[in-house]
Amino acid sequence: MSSPRVERLRAAAYRIPTDRPESDGTLEWDTTTIVVVEVEAGDRRGLGYSYADAGAAGLAGRVLSGAIEGADAMDTRGSWLRMVRAVRNIGRAGIAASAAAAVDAALWDLKARLLDLSLLSLLGAVRDGVEVYGSGGFTSYPVDVLADQLAEWAGAGIRGVKMKVGRDPLEDAGRVLAARQAVGESVALMVDANGAYDRKQALALAGRFAEHDVSWFEEPVSSDDLDGLRLVRDRAPAGMEVTAGEYGYDLPYFRRMLAAGAVDVLQADATRCAGITGLLGVGALCEAWSIPLSTHTAPALHAQPCCALPAVRHLEWFHDHVRIERLLFDGAPEPVDGRLVPDRSRPGLGLELKHADAQRYLVQEATT
Repeated sequence: MSSPRVERLRAAAYRIPTDRPESDGTLEWDTTTIVVVEVEAGDRRGLGYSYADAGAAGLAGRVLSGAIEGADAMDTRGSWLRMVRAVRNIGRAGIAASAAAAVDAALWDLKARLLDLSLLSLLGAVRDGVEVYGSGGFTSYPVDVLADQLAEWAGAGIRGVKMKVGRDPLEDAGRVLAARQAVGESVALMVDANGAYDRKQALALAGRFAEHDVSWFEEPVSSDDLDGLRLVRDRAPAGMEVTAGEYGYDLPYFRRMLAAGAVDVLQADATRCAGITGLLGVGALCEAWSIPLSTHTAPALHAQPCCALPAVRHLEWFHDHVRIERLLFDGAPEPVDGRLVPDRSRPGLGLELKHADAQRYLVQEATT
């Protein structure tokens, strides 16, 4: 019996205002754009998404649809390879990878739905749930707002919280102290500089942050500076892990980071590394290098793959994306005692787009 063929694709970009102005060490923003892709085969519809420029929706409809329409809906890997080839002259990284990520996630969701399985059951579980850490604490927040947000996560049973640093290095140690006082001594405190510091600033502030038991220093210098990351990793105080990887779009990027000894924990984002197929590859690299993996943002997308990857430590419960996923999707998972436990009774990713609620945020659409 032949498998169903992928029949059509719909891609749409939605732009949602943040609940207050946000910034990190190197960027400011007041909206977030999500690109949602739906693909059909037989009588099933798969859903995937990525966080990217609205142009990713047009690229998915204009270019990637030709790589997947008519394909066997069971052959997710083959469709992924055809998408990668289709964007060769456009450029594999950036918007093309994010567009492919949304399509790839939709194809995996479709395959699982056709088999009437959760994505986790299709991939094969190594755990029933995954630890989350609360993430926000933007540099634009007044100290009281910062403290309240982190304390709320800690009070909900989330055992780690992350804040942004790097906008004003002279103020960072004081903000970290306020954060530690807000969450208490039993919650892991993490900081993310988004590459804002130079090497010597990062080393100096690592010492200051260690006074408040910071255990995670994300992108202390640019993630392009592998020698700098290795320097900070080697000289950071005991108990402080250096992490990076969220801007990786292909496996060679992650391999170079691991080969340089640049990180204690590798990060990856399925909405950038060309989807769930790309994330599975990163997970295999982490196993081979005996390095833990932590996924970046998009918690509803990452929850099930994270439960299928042995190297995963935790995923990011990112404030902006939690808001958006609650707003746009039925079935978005919620943490219980600091963990996301996927509902394996729901097929695929377990998500359904609230089309009527999403419509007010629509900025671009492409349908084949």
